Amino acid sequence: MRALGIDYGERRIGLSYGDEIGVATPLPALTDADSEKRRAALAAIVKQRRITDIVLGWPLNMDDSEGFKAGEVEKFARKLESEFGLPIHLVDERLTSYEAESSIPKAKRRDVRASGLIDSRAATIILQDFLERNLKLPSPEGFQAEAEDET
Repeated sequence: MRALGIDYGERRIGLSYGDEIGVATPLPALTDADSEKRRAALAAIVKQRRITDIVLGWPLNMDDSEGFKAGEVEKFARKLESEFGLPIHLVDERLTSYEAESSIPKAKRRDVRASGLIDSRAATIILQDFLERNLKLPSPEGFQAEAEDET
């Protein structure tokens, strides 16, 4: 599996990459003002990294309902599926942007927001959650038990 994590936004698209090793790493966000250039850059990444799965953050409301933004993401997911023919996995992304932003000092948040760094950090959180849920990775407890067995 070679998965591309996406935190979709109308102005910026945060990206991350992960594979069967189970570690999501941020990629530079797509921040071009021209949506066609963002789409072409996304296609290049899918091809270059030989992506097999796309993991897309799905912005549900806090009450689990689907709002306007969730509908936008579902429309984007259909476009991705049509263009790339890859499995699209929608992952609940509630509070990921907040979590990503909280890792940046308050004084720098305004400057960092336009760079897409927060968006790519959110994409990384989304993808890491997906990888942990869907790959058979040893848990930290498993490592501890193995270490105790060796002593």
